[in-house]
Amino acid sequence: MRILYVFPHPDDESYGPAPAMHKQRRQGHEVYLLTLTRGGATRQRHKYGYSVEEMGAVRYQEMQCVAEVLDLSGMEVLDLPDGGLKEMDPRAIEAVVRDEIARLRPQVVVTYAVHGISGFHDHLVTHAAVKRAYVELAERVAYLRRLAFYTITEGQAAQSPHFHLSGSGPGEIDCIVDVSEQDVERTQRALDCYVTYQEQIEVSGIREMIGERLVFELYHEDYDSPLDDLFAGLGSD
Repeated sequence: MRILYVFPHPDDESYGPAPAMHKQRRQGHEVYLLTLTRGGATRQRHKYGYSVEEMGAVRYQEMQCVAEVLDLSGMEVLDLPDGGLKEMDPRAIEAVVRDEIARLRPQVVVTYAVHGISGFHDHLVTHAAVKRAYVELAERVAYLRRLAFYTITEGQAAQSPHFHLSGSGPGEIDCIVDVSEQDVERTQRALDCYVTYQEQIEVSGIREMIGERLVFELYHEDYDSPLDDLFAGLGSD
């Protein structure tokens, strides 16, 4: 089956569902990534003396390494304004997401949960844009079967050593994906690809937070016993 992950920034995938993405590739699924910005506005650019454009170009190259490490079926990195999605006409963001969904025809689409985990406004805007694009397309096409939201548990959020994070409660989690040590190791290697961002990666503590269980909410689906796979119940077509 085919799945499309949509996030606003380089490294969102590696901070987030990368272990599940690699597991899905091992299982033979097609896994695609759409990143809306090149992440050039990060303050790390000042350390290297880069402009926003130069930093974006560097991070774009780092993402090519990530795509190889995670064995992605395909990756598209746009150049929407990093840190400026809230200033855009939301219809423009929805249009690029809708176009990519229409091009790839995935059965499952994944983005951030409504709280965006970190609460950063680019995350919140992306959630809203992807949800709107998905709902509009799902009314007209048969291939779209599920919209999933990557999240963390409330317990994981409380364990963050340096940042205030938001998680989802037990009643909100509809899918729990267990991954292997191999998938976690690939995620660590994907984080290594972000050479210019290593300082922030270490400060975040994300390497210690990566575990062998990932959680997701599912749009308009509710399960007393969470599913164990993002493709569960969708058939094989």
